[in-house]
Amino acid sequence: MAHIDLPDGLPGIRGPMAFRPETAKPMNELAEILLRDDNNTLSRGDRELIGAYVSYLNDCFFCQHVHGALAQHYMQCDMQFIDAIKNDFQTAPLAEKLKTLLAIAASVQKGGRSVTVQQIETAKTTGATDKEIHDTVLIAAAFCMFNRYVDGLGTWAPAERQVYVQRAKMRAEEGYLDFDLYK
Repeated sequence: MAHIDLPDGLPGIRGPMAFRPETAKPMNELAEILLRDDNNTLSRGDRELIGAYVSYLNDCFFCQHVHGALAQHYMQCDMQFIDAIKNDFQTAPLAEKLKTLLAIAASVQKGGRSVTVQQIETAKTTGATDKEIHDTVLIAAAFCMFNRYVDGLGTWAPAERQVYVQRAKMRAEEGYLDFDLYK
Protein backbone atom coordinates (compact mmCIF):
# COMPACT_ATOMS: atom_id res chain seq x y z
CA MET A 1 0.00 0.00 0.00
CA ALA A 2 1.34 3.39 -1.00
CA HIS A 3 2.41 5.81 1.72
CA ILE A 4 0.09 8.52 0.34
CA ASP A 5 -3.29 8.40 -1.41
CA LEU A 6 -2.31 7.67 -5.02
CA PRO A 7 -4.74 6.91 -7.84
CA ASP A 8 -5.84 3.27 -7.76
CA GLY A 9 -4.46 0.71 -10.17
CA LEU A 10 -1.39 2.61 -11.36
CA PRO A 11 1.84 0.72 -10.70
CA GLY A 12 5.29 2.13 -10.01
CA ILE A 13 6.01 5.66 -11.13
CA ARG A 14 2.66 6.02 -12.89
CA GLY A 15 0.76 6.53 -9.62
CA PRO A 16 2.91 9.41 -8.32
CA MET A 17 2.99 10.96 -11.79
CA ALA A 18 -0.80 10.91 -11.99
CA PHE A 19 -0.91 12.38 -8.48
CA ARG A 20 1.29 15.34 -9.53
CA PRO A 21 1.13 15.72 -13.34
CA GLU A 22 2.92 19.06 -13.13
CA THR A 23 6.04 17.27 -11.83
CA ALA A 24 5.52 14.32 -14.17
CA LYS A 25 5.89 16.53 -17.23
CA PRO A 26 9.55 17.59 -16.67
CA MET A 27 10.52 14.10 -15.48
CA ASN A 28 9.04 12.57 -18.63
CA GLU A 29 10.74 15.21 -20.79
CA LEU A 30 14.07 14.30 -19.22
CA ALA A 31 13.42 10.58 -19.75
CA GLU A 32 12.46 11.21 -23.37
CA ILE A 33 15.68 13.09 -24.10
CA LEU A 34 17.95 10.70 -22.23
CA LEU A 35 16.40 7.41 -23.34
CA ARG A 36 14.79 8.00 -26.73
CA ASP A 37 16.35 11.01 -28.46
CA ASP A 38 17.84 9.92 -31.77
CA ASN A 39 20.61 12.52 -31.59
CA ASN A 40 22.71 10.06 -29.60
CA THR A 41 25.41 7.56 -30.46
CA LEU A 42 24.28 5.19 -27.72
CA SER A 43 21.40 3.02 -28.87
CA ARG A 44 18.05 3.22 -27.14
CA GLY A 45 18.70 -0.32 -25.92
CA ASP A 46 22.03 0.70 -24.37
CA ARG A 47 20.45 3.67 -22.61
CA GLU A 48 17.50 1.64 -21.30
CA LEU A 49 19.97 -1.01 -20.14
CA ILE A 50 21.89 1.60 -18.14
CA GLY A 51 18.63 2.66 -16.48
CA ALA A 52 17.63 -0.94 -15.80
CA TYR A 53 21.05 -1.74 -14.35
CA VAL A 54 21.03 1.24 -11.98
CA SER A 55 17.46 0.33 -10.97
CA TYR A 56 18.65 -3.22 -10.27
CA LEU A 57 21.47 -1.87 -8.09
CA ASN A 58 18.92 0.29 -6.27
CA ASP A 59 16.65 -2.76 -5.86
CA CYS A 60 13.73 -0.94 -7.52
CA PHE A 61 11.62 -3.82 -8.80
CA PHE A 62 9.29 -1.75 -10.99
CA CYS A 63 11.95 0.34 -12.73
CA GLN A 64 14.42 -2.47 -13.31
CA HIS A 65 11.74 -4.57 -14.99
CA VAL A 66 10.11 -1.79 -17.01
CA HIS A 67 13.43 -0.60 -18.39
CA GLY A 68 14.88 -4.10 -18.60
CA ALA A 69 11.92 -5.05 -20.79
CA LEU A 70 12.48 -1.96 -22.94
CA ALA A 71 16.18 -2.83 -23.28
CA GLN A 72 15.15 -6.37 -24.18
CA HIS A 73 12.75 -5.01 -26.82
CA TYR A 74 15.31 -2.70 -28.40
CA MET A 75 18.18 -5.20 -28.19
CA GLN A 76 15.97 -8.05 -29.46
CA CYS A 77 17.11 -10.41 -26.74
CA ASP A 78 15.41 -12.37 -23.97
CA MET A 79 14.88 -11.73 -20.28
CA GLN A 80 17.66 -14.15 -19.34
CA PHE A 81 20.17 -12.04 -21.29
CA ILE A 82 19.12 -8.89 -19.41
CA ASP A 83 19.27 -10.79 -16.11
CA ALA A 84 22.79 -12.01 -16.92
CA ILE A 85 23.90 -8.43 -17.57
CA LYS A 86 22.38 -7.21 -14.31
CA ASN A 87 24.05 -10.04 -12.39
CA ASP A 88 27.51 -9.68 -13.98
CA PHE A 89 27.86 -7.37 -16.96
CA GLN A 90 31.62 -7.95 -17.09
CA THR A 91 31.15 -11.54 -18.31
CA ALA A 92 28.16 -10.76 -20.57
CA PRO A 93 28.67 -10.64 -24.34
CA LEU A 94 28.58 -6.84 -24.56
CA ALA A 95 30.82 -4.33 -26.28
CA GLU A 96 33.68 -3.20 -24.06
CA LYS A 97 32.54 0.41 -24.34
CA LEU A 98 29.13 -0.47 -22.90
CA LYS A 99 30.79 -2.42 -20.09
CA THR A 100 32.87 0.63 -19.15
CA LEU A 101 29.75 2.81 -19.21
CA LEU A 102 27.89 0.35 -16.99
CA ALA A 103 30.82 0.50 -14.55
CA ILE A 104 30.55 4.29 -14.49
CA ALA A 105 26.78 4.03 -13.96
CA ALA A 106 27.37 1.67 -11.03
CA SER A 107 29.75 4.19 -9.47
CA VAL A 108 27.20 6.99 -9.89
CA GLN A 109 24.62 4.78 -8.15
CA LYS A 110 26.95 4.57 -5.14
CA GLY A 111 27.59 8.33 -5.21
CA GLY A 112 28.80 10.79 -7.82
CA ARG A 113 32.25 11.04 -6.29
CA SER A 114 32.68 7.29 -6.70
CA VAL A 115 33.34 7.78 -10.42
CA THR A 116 37.10 7.65 -10.94
CA VAL A 117 39.44 9.26 -13.45
CA GLN A 118 40.54 5.72 -14.35
CA GLN A 119 36.97 4.72 -15.21
CA ILE A 120 36.60 7.73 -17.48
CA GLU A 121 39.95 7.09 -19.17
CA THR A 122 39.09 3.42 -19.66
CA ALA A 123 35.75 4.38 -21.21
CA LYS A 124 37.49 6.80 -23.56
CA THR A 125 40.01 4.14 -24.64
CA THR A 126 37.09 1.91 -25.63
CA GLY A 127 35.67 4.69 -27.78
CA ALA A 128 33.23 6.40 -25.41
CA THR A 129 32.69 10.05 -26.27
CA ASP A 130 32.30 12.85 -23.77
CA LYS A 131 28.59 13.00 -24.63
CA GLU A 132 28.18 9.25 -24.02
CA ILE A 133 29.94 9.57 -20.66
CA HIS A 134 27.82 12.62 -19.80
CA ASP A 135 24.60 10.84 -20.73
CA THR A 136 25.59 7.71 -18.80
CA VAL A 137 26.18 9.76 -15.66
CA LEU A 138 22.93 11.68 -16.10
CA ILE A 139 20.90 8.52 -16.83
CA ALA A 140 22.34 6.86 -13.73
CA ALA A 141 21.68 9.95 -11.58
CA ALA A 142 18.15 10.34 -12.96
CA PHE A 143 17.35 6.70 -12.31
CA CYS A 144 18.53 7.03 -8.73
CA MET A 145 15.95 9.82 -8.41
CA PHE A 146 13.21 7.87 -10.23
CA ASN A 147 13.90 4.75 -8.14
CA ARG A 148 13.73 6.66 -4.88
CA TYR A 149 10.53 8.37 -6.04
CA VAL A 150 8.88 5.01 -6.80
CA ASP A 151 10.07 3.19 -3.69
CA GLY A 152 9.98 6.19 -1.33
CA LEU A 153 6.22 6.49 -1.85
CA GLY A 154 5.70 2.75 -1.39
CA THR A 155 4.16 2.19 -4.80
CA TRP A 156 3.13 -1.27 -5.96
CA ALA A 157 4.36 -3.20 -8.99
CA PRO A 158 3.06 -6.24 -10.84
CA ALA A 159 5.06 -9.25 -9.69
CA GLU A 160 4.76 -11.10 -13.01
CA ARG A 161 7.70 -10.00 -15.13
CA GLN A 162 5.95 -10.93 -18.36
CA VAL A 163 3.63 -7.92 -17.83
CA TYR A 164 6.60 -5.62 -18.40
CA VAL A 165 7.73 -7.51 -21.50
CA GLN A 166 4.22 -7.32 -22.97
CA ARG A 167 4.04 -3.54 -22.44
CA ALA A 168 7.55 -2.79 -23.73
CA LYS A 169 6.61 -2.55 -27.42
CA MET A 170 3.83 -0.06 -26.68
CA ARG A 171 6.08 2.05 -24.43
CA ALA A 172 8.84 1.98 -27.06
CA GLU A 173 6.39 3.25 -29.67
CA GLU A 174 4.73 5.89 -27.46
CA GLY A 175 7.80 7.15 -25.64
CA TYR A 176 7.66 9.07 -22.40
CA LEU A 177 5.86 12.23 -23.54
CA ASP A 178 2.12 12.65 -23.52
CA PHE A 179 1.35 9.03 -22.77
CA ASP A 180 -1.78 8.11 -20.91
CA LEU A 181 -0.81 7.36 -17.31
CA TYR A 182 -4.05 5.42 -16.88
CA LYS A 183 -3.30 2.76 -19.58
